[in-house]
Amino acid sequence: MKATEKLFYEDSHLNEFDAVVCSCRPDGERYRVVLDRTAFFPEGGGQYADTGTLDGIKVEDVREKENVVYHITEAPLEEGAVVHGRINWEERFGKMQQHSGEHIVSGIVHEWFGYNNVGFHLGADSCTLDFDGPITKEQLKEIERRANGAVFENIGIQVSYPDKEELKSLEYRSKIDIEGQVRIVTVPGYDVCACCAPHVKRTGEIGLIKLVNMMNYKGGERLTMLCGYRALSDYDRKDENSKAISAALCAKETEIAQAVLYLKEEQAAAKGRLASLSQKLLGYLAQEVDVSGDAAFVFDSGLSGNAPRELMNLVLLRGVRICGVFAGRDDSGYRYVIGSHTADVRPLSKRLNDAFAGRGGGKPGMVQGTLTGSEEEIRKLCEEGIEENEKI
Repeated sequence: MKATEKLFYEDSHLNEFDAVVCSCRPDGERYRVVLDRTAFFPEGGGQYADTGTLDGIKVEDVREKENVVYHITEAPLEEGAVVHGRINWEERFGKMQQHSGEHIVSGIVHEWFGYNNVGFHLGADSCTLDFDGPITKEQLKEIERRANGAVFENIGIQVSYPDKEELKSLEYRSKIDIEGQVRIVTVPGYDVCACCAPHVKRTGEIGLIKLVNMMNYKGGERLTMLCGYRALSDYDRKDENSKAISAALCAKETEIAQAVLYLKEEQAAAKGRLASLSQKLLGYLAQEVDVSGDAAFVFDSGLSGNAPRELMNLVLLRGVRICGVFAGRDDSGYRYVIGSHTADVRPLSKRLNDAFAGRGGGKPGMVQGTLTGSEEEIRKLCEEGIEENEKI
């Protein structure tokens, strides 16, 4: 099949065009359409494919094989017909902003540190850049400042197709070995790189380059970057959150970090006081438990965390042989802990689990679990187990 004329290389800002349908074939539940020419960019160079419409029919994906571009559509198109294509321009322009921004950042990192960009993924919400060497937070800030300097200079981005002789003397970045014609994208003063994707025409169109995250990755560094409208959307979300936090803490937006730290310190102090009071309360509760019998079973809906186990231990210290503490309510179920310093309490746990759809277990001296039932029925079974002198 004849190679498709790629209009996106002639003008990266072309978002509408007319073309002839060369073929249309079923592709599962979709259709694979070939045009004589197209402005739809297929997936490549780390950039995912364009979407849009052909005569109002949705183009869901675009692929390329042996210089032929295939448009995956939701409905068939008549072969030989002239159709009007329309690119989802907002999506395409956003991708070009990210990709051109990536070239500038990668060029700076390569110039300053000699690192290679070994991975680039342009997602729907953000894009990541993988470098084969470490970058500090301070260096990241300097990279970001220099990259935005390139944006503010509004440099014209150049595209060229050097022949083999010219390539021999040209220093350029490339992640893969390229066969055939090499397409070079140049940001003068910042980057020279082999790339097959469309880019903005001038760096000013990128709008803003923001490096929002970094993490160690395979011995190097993975950066998360937002450019243009994506950076603006990110700022809007963070600004909205900042204002909400500011209002909630009654603090100036420029001081919310300090306010949160102060609140965290207050919370830690309050948590310590609460823990101390909780221990005292458990002591009082333990003293109120009737330990006149061989076993004691306590039901309390207010216990949480480690409190059931701590209360059990306090009651055992008062001399009772077996103590069970049940935290919860009849309607929502109970979390239990049963212990003894002298008896094996596992048989009682098994009996409870069998009778009340429970789960749990443990060691001879302590078992824990959950079950569902009424306090009256659970207490009755526990007391019957003790009376029958089961092996507990």
